[in-house]
Amino acid sequence: MNTLTSLNQYDVTTDNHLKIASLITIIVIMGILGIYYQTTWSMVATWNRSETYAHGFLILPFSIYMIWTRRRQLLLLDHQPNFLALIALCGLGFIWLIATLASVQIVTQYMLVAIIPIIVWAILGNHILIATAFPLVYLFFAVPFGDVLIPPLIDFTADFTVRALQLTGVPVFREGTFFSLPTGNWSVVEACSGLRYLIASVTLGTLYAYLTYFSFKRRIIFIILSIIVPIIANGIRAYLIVMTGHLSGMTLAVGVDHLIYGWIFFGFVMLLLFWIGSFWREDDEIKQVTHTNKNHNKTNTSSSLNRTLLMAFTVFFVALIWPISASYIDKQTKLNATHKIEINYPQKDWSVNSNPMTNWEPIYVGEPTKLYNNYQHNNKRVSLFITYYHNQHQGNELISFGNILVKEQDDIWRNINETTRTVVINSQELKIRQTQLQSSSSKLLVWRWYWLDDFETISPYVAKALLAKSMLFSNSDGGAEIILASHYENSIDEATEAMNQFLSDLKPSILAGLRKAEEPF
Repeated sequence: MNTLTSLNQYDVTTDNHLKIASLITIIVIMGILGIYYQTTWSMVATWNRSETYAHGFLILPFSIYMIWTRRRQLLLLDHQPNFLALIALCGLGFIWLIATLASVQIVTQYMLVAIIPIIVWAILGNHILIATAFPLVYLFFAVPFGDVLIPPLIDFTADFTVRALQLTGVPVFREGTFFSLPTGNWSVVEACSGLRYLIASVTLGTLYAYLTYFSFKRRIIFIILSIIVPIIANGIRAYLIVMTGHLSGMTLAVGVDHLIYGWIFFGFVMLLLFWIGSFWREDDEIKQVTHTNKNHNKTNTSSSLNRTLLMAFTVFFVALIWPISASYIDKQTKLNATHKIEINYPQKDWSVNSNPMTNWEPIYVGEPTKLYNNYQHNNKRVSLFITYYHNQHQGNELISFGNILVKEQDDIWRNINETTRTVVINSQELKIRQTQLQSSSSKLLVWRWYWLDDFETISPYVAKALLAKSMLFSNSDGGAEIILASHYENSIDEATEAMNQFLSDLKPSILAGLRKAEEPF
């Protein structure tokens, strides 16, 4: 009897220790979200302004609910701080620092969310981390990720729609993401990409898989289906909308109504997916396997409050290092002022032409330094656009989704093709991104690439890495995008020849001017 009473008292003490440790963990998480308030707010602001990512407001409540449903099992598990988690916390903090210096907001957001499971691991230990792994991983859906998927989704939707139209005997002429039918013109734009459907499907499908299935295999299969089904369904949706417009003489499904049809169709597809998935429910099976040790003693079942508090303070200290470092480096970088771009062109037959070759200009966010000129040599004409950024931050950065060649639904210009190629300039290879722009009366070939830290690249990822390296080691965050443009009539070879000669003659002077812009006063 005495032994039973002692065990009951011990269980109550253990439960209280876990509840107190859990409360401390929650306080630490909230504190760190406050320390990294800029990253936290960047996610909340995106949820608030974008319907695509508005689901972010629901992720935390969903995760809390999943953990709450397992609260009785969690009380039976051992919990004690794990100092190995501090190594992982340092690693995540360092990556957050690099991403902050390079202004890669999506990575800073992922690192902040990843810190939350590490805090649980550090304060509550291995068993609690494993038992709550799925709800904690589910938090990653709060990160507003997906913009990078828009171009391939647009391409797939356009390919699917055009192919389906051809298979059903409808004549169609395609040019990039624009295509024409005898009854009218259509284009696949961002709103038609199906990103909203895909994100909604994966978010709900993952939650459904966790709550409905116990088998890891079944969960993975259903999650994969929740990825594949909305992509194919969006292609079918786009085809049906185009066919509806075509058969109705462009009176139906050509405005806002086609978005409404899209959501109704998507809702039907998701209900069908969940209904089929319900046939493999595992409600009658044991949902969780709880590992307990009935012979455990006080020293190996729970940590003391002092150890828990020590770990909590240590986590705070380690997490605080990185925002302080980012603030210090940022201040040092801003002290390193830069010159404007000044390029001394040698007399090599090219002359500045005051008359613009075209009314087109690239679009940039923020307040970069710009040098835009038009040049002529005999019958060859080339436009040069150099856009230089320094003191970079969100909203004023070289690598940004807002820096584009043309708007998605521009009134004049259309992007009809984009690829990469390598050109040889003065016996040196230069990789460039090549784009064909077209208006009703003109065709334009555009070459562009980035210049950072005296290195040239077309990769935005390499450019971000170079930016972080420069800020860490040289307190410099300058970088530029170089764009050349030239007209052509029949073949892009006409523009290619002009731009090749222009770079052969003037590229050394352009790079010299950029290097000078990097020098402090």
